[in-house]
Amino acid sequence: MSKALSSRTIVWWAVGLAVMAAVAVTVLWLFLGGGDQASAHRLDALRTAASLVIGAGGAAALLLAARRQRYVELDLEQKEHDANERRVTELYGKAADQLGSEKAPVRLAGVYALERLAQDQPQHRQTVVNLLCAYLRMPYTPPQTPEEAEAAQEQLVRMTVQDVLETHLRPADQTRFWPDMDLKITGTTLEFFWFRNCRVRKATFRHTTFLAIAAFRDTEFTEEADFHRAHFTGTADLRRAAFGPRRANFRNTTFDADVEFGEEPTAGRRVDLTGATAAKAADKREWPQGWQEEPSPDDKDQVRLVPEPVPTTES
Repeated sequence: MSKALSSRTIVWWAVGLAVMAAVAVTVLWLFLGGGDQASAHRLDALRTAASLVIGAGGAAALLLAARRQRYVELDLEQKEHDANERRVTELYGKAADQLGSEKAPVRLAGVYALERLAQDQPQHRQTVVNLLCAYLRMPYTPPQTPEEAEAAQEQLVRMTVQDVLETHLRPADQTRFWPDMDLKITGTTLEFFWFRNCRVRKATFRHTTFLAIAAFRDTEFTEEADFHRAHFTGTADLRRAAFGPRRANFRNTTFDADVEFGEEPTAGRRVDLTGATAAKAADKREWPQGWQEEPSPDDKDQVRLVPEPVPTTES
């Protein structure tokens, strides 16, 4: 039972039974005639009333005991919930502090602590994903030479964050899958972003620069995908990516190398490539059905994406 009965309710219930028993005895006493037979009936009535009163008292005592037991259980549940929330808050705070450390090994420890926390506490997964995305949004300059040790260490931490997200957003592994997650990674730089066979609810990559390769092959965006003004400097692998129900926003996106959307018959209606440009020298340029290239008016080395003309029916 979700709520315990109040003491007043139980007492009134018991008093009501006792009053009913007394009324029943009085009625029998008044309406039974005299004589030995009547006396026997009165004695039976008294016995019955006594049984009712005793039963009512016993029932009231049982209800009071059940009420006390339920209150004890509720109190224990609340204490366990509070203790668990305190533990989660402490773990989250410690992991967040580790992410802010100047030492890369400590930051890595924070990433793995957050991963473990989200795996064990499903109700906190979106919060953990938000924090990991916020880390990827931090200013970052990739290492240019092997001697840049600090930049190389930060690169390792960021690649680990990306790996954690990819690992837990793949529905093929249901034991580790985090469903219905939203990603917000905007205005940053991502390297080797492998995000294949994943499933997310909403993903925002506005004004994000993808270095080397960005692979979204066979990934499903169940509600929204936003790549507005994103910049793919390397290969953009979007084969069999599923978008819907909103059109994926690739408006004014730049593709500097190979780009493959595949040949899905419905993809063209779910992707908006208005104003997107691609390098004319790229070996592969495969667009969703319904989109075609035309020379870019701003750069002779690029092509611009425009919708294919709708065929008209001659009368």
